Amino acid sequence: MIRNKILPGRRFAAINLFGILFVKRGVTITPVLVNHEKIHTAQMLELLVVFFYLWYVVEWLVRYLKVRDGMKAYYLIGFEREAYANERNMNYLKTRRLFSFWKWMK
Repeated sequence: MIRNKILPGRRFAAINLFGILFVKRGVTITPVLVNHEKIHTAQMLELLVVFFYLWYVVEWLVRYLKVRDGMKAYYLIGFEREAYANERNMNYLKTRRLFSFWKWMK
């Protein structure tokens, strides 16, 4: 975990890059935040990291073209939908099946 003032930018509290959590200075690191990012790490590993990022960017672009709002597009990304829906379930990663993000891609 790395605290800094540059990443993740002004709209987010944290960002997970290649399994390393970058957290904005002054942000409280909660179990929910950590669990959300651990869900992303599981997704990354399933897609061999590089394919996760390619898919993430392409899906964001497709969603953006539909809604014309960057933040709305972000919340519609399947990876984010899975992470937000399960971030409060601290046992989720113990019971999560491989490629569970797939059902959130609708």
